[in-house]
Amino acid sequence: MSSRGQAETSQLRTNLEDQLDRLVAQLADLEECKNDLDKDEYEDTKKETIEQMEDFNKYLVKLTSGNMTLVDQIGSMQLAIQAAISNAFQTPEIIRLFARKQPTQLRVKLSQIERDFKIGTLNREVYIQQKIEILSALQKLGDALMDDEKIFLQNNLTDSLKEFDKVTNETLSEEDVTNLIKISKS
Repeated sequence: MSSRGQAETSQLRTNLEDQLDRLVAQLADLEECKNDLDKDEYEDTKKETIEQMEDFNKYLVKLTSGNMTLVDQIGSMQLAIQAAISNAFQTPEIIRLFARKQPTQLRVKLSQIERDFKIGTLNREVYIQQKIEILSALQKLGDALMDDEKIFLQNNLTDSLKEFDKVTNETLSEEDVTNLIKISKS
């Protein structure tokens, strides 16, 4: 009996996830080596990586317009790529968890950074940045935020995250957002 494209869809999804992982790892490696590179080399490499992400995002847009079986899986990848492109998210691990629709792991990461901040191994600036990224990702995935988390997010939202929110709200239809929420809860 025919798989009706299920095997091919699964393989394509795996390949897309691998490509996204490669690009996110490339960003992570670049951030780790930032101090070893001169400023121009760092900026050029980061620009090239962002351009690759933009190209990948264009490819995902083409896929979503032609194959409805992939729309739900690709939608969250598009959001993650848009976040990286817009500099809304700067932490590769958070981008990866967001792209893979892993709200539980995002909550674990949030607990880890809160612990690290409390014991003094994470400075305030990095703590705020990562907490905002995680809360924004959770919100985009349809995860309910507690009142104190909503207040924290409102009080600390950066311009790039505001722009990301605006772009994703304009780019995705209400149906796409609803589908992303359904996926994240399943």
